[in-house]
Amino acid sequence: MELRKWKYEDIMEIAALEKQCFSDPWSFRMLADSFFGENVVTAAAEEGGKVIGYAFAVLAGEDADIANVAVSPACRRRGIASQLLARLEAHAASVGVRRVFLEVRVSNAPAMALYIKRGYVGRYVRPRYYGDGEDALVMEKAL
Repeated sequence: MELRKWKYEDIMEIAALEKQCFSDPWSFRMLADSFFGENVVTAAAEEGGKVIGYAFAVLAGEDADIANVAVSPACRRRGIASQLLARLEAHAASVGVRRVFLEVRVSNAPAMALYIKRGYVGRYVRPRYYGDGEDALVMEKAL
């Protein structure tokens, strides 16, 4: 498996993976717009010429927000999401970011377990954050 930055031609695969992984997926357009953002950091996990996982974050001074992390259902439980997060966190720290935030569905226990293992701490709940009305737990990690 190779970890690398996104290439523009990855976005179609990433959009398809997004639909597999989330009930309210980002559209191709949203992902493409993010790709061109000047404060966006991306990471893709590629295996056999196929994107099997991806993540990206938005940097803002001393803070960063993990916008999304996803791994193909067939490739989960191999530490890929943790490696993607580590890559984003390392880049963020190298440019002066001191805190990383993310939102996670309150029903997504596997993701919360991963984030806790990586040093994130729950800070507060955003009620009805997701389109279906589910709450989000905001988590933070000091770098």
